Amino acid sequence: SIAIDHRFAQEMAQESWKEAEDTGVHAPEAPIMCINNCGFFGNRMTENMCSKCYRDTVKAKSMALLVENKTAAAVASSPTPMVAEIKDEASASAKEGKRVAEEEAPKPPSNRCLSCRKKVGLTGFKCRCGDTFCSMHRYADAHDCKFDYKQAGREQIAQQNPVVKADKVTRF
Repeated sequence: SIAIDHRFAQEMAQESWKEAEDTGVHAPEAPIMCINNCGFFGNRMTENMCSKCYRDTVKAKSMALLVENKTAAAVASSPTPMVAEIKDEASASAKEGKRVAEEEAPKPPSNRCLSCRKKVGLTGFKCRCGDTFCSMHRYADAHDCKFDYKQAGREQIAQQNPVVKADKVTRF
């Protein structure tokens, strides 16, 4: 009876193996190493690379395409004789920008009210003039704000509602 049970188990295992072959699902023979030799295992879905190497190559390809598209657009839009002049101007403005950046060190964000020097932390209010204020001094009239809200409002309205002017009518 034990021999029959053992034989029955072998037949069942063979049948289940045949069913697995029929479905096309197979266990991999051996793990695939990454083609960049980084020491991790690769995957067929990621061109035999590990996830990190694949992500890096995809990022590099996308950056190369982006740079290629930008250079193609720049070459198509700019005239060729002025390229030298543009490069000279760009290098001069870059040097000036570096000087200005060196002179103006970026100051850390203030966590105190500019008017009363009270610590505001995360509850501080950032004004359009660029300073941080407490709840008492957050309004423009409370801290003598230098930002011109009226002019900003006029510019915003003018930008959102452009004036349509008709051509002058010629009379006969």
